[in-house]
Amino acid sequence: MPGYLGGVKPLVPPGVYTPQEDTALLADALSEEPLPPGADVLDVGTGTGALALEAARRGNRVTAVDVSWRAVWAARVNAWLAGVPVRVRHGNLFAPVRGLRFDLILANPPYVPAPPGSAQPRGTARAWDAGRDGRLVLDRICRESPALLRPGGVLLVVHSALSDPDRTLQRLRASGLKATVTRRCRIAFGPVLRERERWLRERGLLSAAEDKEELVVVRAELPL
Repeated sequence: MPGYLGGVKPLVPPGVYTPQEDTALLADALSEEPLPPGADVLDVGTGTGALALEAARRGNRVTAVDVSWRAVWAARVNAWLAGVPVRVRHGNLFAPVRGLRFDLILANPPYVPAPPGSAQPRGTARAWDAGRDGRLVLDRICRESPALLRPGGVLLVVHSALSDPDRTLQRLRASGLKATVTRRCRIAFGPVLRERERWLRERGLLSAAEDKEELVVVRAELPL
């Protein structure tokens, strides 16, 4: 159910993204990812910390990062309430963890295309607005994440088919990673997509018959 992971409803203060179907899809991928004991895991754009908590419950050493101070404090409180250790840092994407290496990186970035002239995203909108092609943050993840992976390390990133999964695969492969789509699901349009539906259809990102959004999880591994 959206908003719940591990049977616990997280604290979600105003302006912080509520865990939804994309979070749950990425959590499913996390649950099946084999990790060495005490693996180092990074959850970038952690929001409430829901995915970081899922990783910490498995005994991993977890670092979570978010650009929003409200999200940072929410993640810290949720980790405390769940009784699991998570190191939560404030900063823009990978900036707070430069020079570190991880066995697994989790990313649920903003990925919804935004019409030209849209206001600079603020508050909760920073969790979904991602420029005209939906790749404002995705391309940075594809470019910067390989340097933070240990050999054999894995990136799991979830995003919408509206933001071009093939481009994600191409960019990750160009960086030397083995990348593939491992999960797909279709969900009803949420409020943001309903508001932008006409524009998305005019751009050809949605066909006239499409009435659901497809989400994908891309898994990319740095070869040993």
